[in-house]
Amino acid sequence: MKKQGLNPYLPSWEYIPDGEPHVYNGRVYVYGSHDRFNGYVYCLNDYVCWSASVDDLADWRYEGVIYRKTDDPLNPDGRMCLYAPDVTVGPDGRYYLYYVLDKVSIVSVAVCDTPAGKYEFYGYVHDSNGKRLGEREGDQPQFDPGVLTEGDKTYLYTGFCGRGDTSRKGPMATVLEPDMLTIVEEPVFIAPSEPYSQGSGYEGHEFFEASSIRKKGDTYYFVYSSVVFHELCYATSKHPTHGFAYRGVIVSNSDLHIDSYKPAEKPMFYGGNNHGGMAEINGQWYIFYHRHTNGTNFSRQACAEPISIMDDGAIPQVEMTSCGLNGGPLTGRGEYLTYLACNLYCSEESLYTDWTASWMNNQFPKITQDGRDGDEEIGFIANMKDSATAGFKYFSCKGIRKVSVKVRGYCKGVFEVKTAWDGEPLGTIPVISANIWTEFSADITIPDGIHTLYFTYTGSGSASLASFTLA
Repeated sequence: MKKQGLNPYLPSWEYIPDGEPHVYNGRVYVYGSHDRFNGYVYCLNDYVCWSASVDDLADWRYEGVIYRKTDDPLNPDGRMCLYAPDVTVGPDGRYYLYYVLDKVSIVSVAVCDTPAGKYEFYGYVHDSNGKRLGEREGDQPQFDPGVLTEGDKTYLYTGFCGRGDTSRKGPMATVLEPDMLTIVEEPVFIAPSEPYSQGSGYEGHEFFEASSIRKKGDTYYFVYSSVVFHELCYATSKHPTHGFAYRGVIVSNSDLHIDSYKPAEKPMFYGGNNHGGMAEINGQWYIFYHRHTNGTNFSRQACAEPISIMDDGAIPQVEMTSCGLNGGPLTGRGEYLTYLACNLYCSEESLYTDWTASWMNNQFPKITQDGRDGDEEIGFIANMKDSATAGFKYFSCKGIRKVSVKVRGYCKGVFEVKTAWDGEPLGTIPVISANIWTEFSADITIPDGIHTLYFTYTGSGSASLASFTLA
């Protein structure tokens, strides 16, 4: 089978949240922070980069470590983490990496001659007097930089605004000189934080974090994570530093608000904070975002979905899928690994991942892996207890008469196979306890056509689900 584009699009053992995609010289590069499998806080690892040809979004190449947390002069012992970065090409043709360390509120900059080479520390964003942005009297803390360079000007977007925090006014836009460090236009607020949103049009979806900026035609798209945590929203303007109007939600990593296949407010995945950006690749626009795994907030993975931008600039919200970069449904035949699940839930609903990180952690299904961080162990779904459901979309099926699942764990029950979350089972696959991955099969006919496939466990014990096969 020809290699297909999958979601998540990177290997299952890689944890890159906050992904900002940029196309340079015929390749799309993703710059994100770097979580650790089984990590205890966000962004414990150094920055790495992955890239793919714009002509083959199924084949991602590891570019290696591009910047270490100890490369910043403020962090020689590595006690601070590298939070979400962004990259832009300066007027001199070099690549500039903007980031904020987790325990300070100033913007650091590193530079490289190539998109994914070794970045070297360059300096801190400052005013003409050399005072650093974020430390001056009246400055608001800097966080999650997004950058866009047009001509000799670079627009820097930053901010973090928790619900109810009256000390934070909203995301800021700051204009930098061609040296990529010096402020030429002081920060201005471009959208409201929650306490200041009344009458703004942002009510219910106010800015929280994750500033990202793109331009299509004469329109600037400001993408951000809202105070409801799991969604990426957007606002548009004809000017980079003012006039931004709220437009809607692009994607939710709980699939909330989507009513095309389920009730709008029913969560279909364990959500959490979200961060990403848009990219146009060979004429198609995509939204890059992240999902949460391992039952915590601290092992996040990179996903992407194609989006449509309407003539009026609107972007309809898209579903989470297993085939985001594939250009269409996956081939409905062969073996598929279960870390590709885009829906994961059980009868006891939970909107947010952090709810499952408490004593209830083992009560909810979760995508995880064996081994330690860095081990190239293939992901799977653990804690498939009674009612736990994993959904995968979409598949173009034809002539499927047999379905198999690969299972291990102490369990006795069946996996129901459905094409709708609330549909009648097309058949069941009996499973029993096994200490090694063991395949169980049943004669089940999948109707010809494009389908979502749902696997619901009913029975006793707890199964782990590694893969399913359509034949």
